[in-house]
Amino acid sequence: MPQVVSPAGFARTLGVDDAARHRTATTAVGVRELAAATGLLGRPHPIWLWGRVGGDFMDLRMLARALKNHDGRGLGRTVVATVAVTALTATDVYAAVTRTRRSTLMELTAVTTITQSPDEAYTLWKDLERLPDFMAHLDEVHVTGPHTSHWQASAPFGKTVEWEAETTQNVPGQLIAWQSVDGADIDNSGEARFVPAPGGQGTEIRVSLRYDLPGGALGKTAARYFGEEPHQQLDDDLRRFKQIAETGEIVRSEGAPGGKRARAEFPQHPARPLTEDELKEALE
Repeated sequence: MPQVVSPAGFARTLGVDDAARHRTATTAVGVRELAAATGLLGRPHPIWLWGRVGGDFMDLRMLARALKNHDGRGLGRTVVATVAVTALTATDVYAAVTRTRRSTLMELTAVTTITQSPDEAYTLWKDLERLPDFMAHLDEVHVTGPHTSHWQASAPFGKTVEWEAETTQNVPGQLIAWQSVDGADIDNSGEARFVPAPGGQGTEIRVSLRYDLPGGALGKTAARYFGEEPHQQLDDDLRRFKQIAETGEIVRSEGAPGGKRARAEFPQHPARPLTEDELKEALE
């Protein structure tokens, strides 16, 4: 407001004279800042923050020119103003970067065959609260209503995400589909189809997942670097589901008796029965 109401006085405060061009520039900056403030208050969106960042760099450029052509009077105030705008620029850049959602839509598919019938496979999968038993990234699933549930999952770099989901399709013995509701930490959806295997040899389970991976391509690369490749995760999840469906439990290895988080499963050793002491330690 001071830049618009009293551009000459504001220019002198910055340590520059109140020449016509300085008053014009000061007024324009004030109008620009008020426009950005109006946008942020009216409809918060990263575009307004990035607009501020662009304006900050314009201000720094004008201040740099003022320092270069300074006659010495009020130089200290101009230096202080430059330092202050530099700090504001860093703050605006941080705000713009952290509030700009960059995501990559991931679409994953996987298939496995189990010896159970489609009805048996469907019944096992329909028990949503058992999904964390074989989906390594899931921590908890709580059924909250006839068609709703609350999910909590582990994300890369030790983060935890949560969301509410609703069942969008439910055909006994054939199909279960779900989707996160508005406000989810990660928008996602998925479905599991149960199809009789050729020759009546059990059931083919065809799973597809779709979700926004935080951090975009950078997040995807980083997750893969830390051993959390999404496609491999889904394959491993179905392998564990197959073990539960056919044997009632997941075969653990000596290297990962707990077997929950993917990172805890390395290094692996040949599977073998746990000793009594190892079993006791794993249960504790």
